[in-house]
Amino acid sequence: MSMILSASVVRVRDGLPLSASTDYEQSMGVQQCRKYFKTLLKKLAQLPDRCMLKAGQYNINFISSLGVSYMMLCTENYPSVLAFCFLDELQKEFITTYNMMRTNTAIRPYCFIEFDNFIQRTKQRYNNPRSLSTKINLADMQTEIKLRPPYQISMSELGSTNGFAHLSAAEFKGTGKISAAPHQRLEAITLPGIVSFILSLLCGALNLIRGFHAIESLLQNEGEDFSYVIAFFLGTAACLYQCYLFLYCTGWRNVKSFLAFGLICLCNMYLYELRNLWQLFFHVTVGAFSALQIRLRQPQGKSPDYNV
Repeated sequence: MSMILSASVVRVRDGLPLSASTDYEQSMGVQQCRKYFKTLLKKLAQLPDRCMLKAGQYNINFISSLGVSYMMLCTENYPSVLAFCFLDELQKEFITTYNMMRTNTAIRPYCFIEFDNFIQRTKQRYNNPRSLSTKINLADMQTEIKLRPPYQISMSELGSTNGFAHLSAAEFKGTGKISAAPHQRLEAITLPGIVSFILSLLCGALNLIRGFHAIESLLQNEGEDFSYVIAFFLGTAACLYQCYLFLYCTGWRNVKSFLAFGLICLCNMYLYELRNLWQLFFHVTVGAFSALQIRLRQPQGKSPDYNV
């Protein structure tokens, strides 16, 4: 018998479950699919917005939009068009009921558990084809799936937590081949982080301008010290490198940010004759603030096991 077994709503960035239907089926196949669910939760941000995983007698389908993913488990013979119509209906209702601020700031698992009532009612409708014949129009979804079919995730692409090869990132949204895994993702950018990034760019620009002025002065006056030019450009490079470290995850990231901050301090110590006290204080403080924000913005850790 073809039917939907369970469905859940999860946050894409960390796999936090927001709501889920009760799963009454406890067969070995369903238990294995739950393990696949947990693996997929850790990779949602790297996958296309519409995917399908065929797991023996069952299929896992999901769609993602606005930072939220809608996932379902159904039998292998359940029509794909109905499956994605079901997910699309969940998505529309969830977006209407809850705003993005609430989903982005949610901390506890299943904090929108009341949405389970809608999931259960919708699941019952989709498990009874007679009740669907006059309530939904499949033509639009059939056309959309034909034009942009869901990406087929193979078993060999699942993460190593289940003993398989690593699941890598999609090159683009929608269908397409899977490429090598990207750099590890960092935590979400905070407002202080944005401020530090802008200030670092500002300090880098100021150093760059002063460096060109120093070159101009050097060309006009042969007695000028060329080392000031080097100091300004090194300060520029250190500020821009701090911006890079803030945006991207690299090896020894915290050590590199500390070394960049140290270089900023050394450059400003050397340039103390060309800058007043407030200018020195501004550049050093911005460098320290940026190093702190780099330290605070850590790579995303392993998704917690929420028993989904």
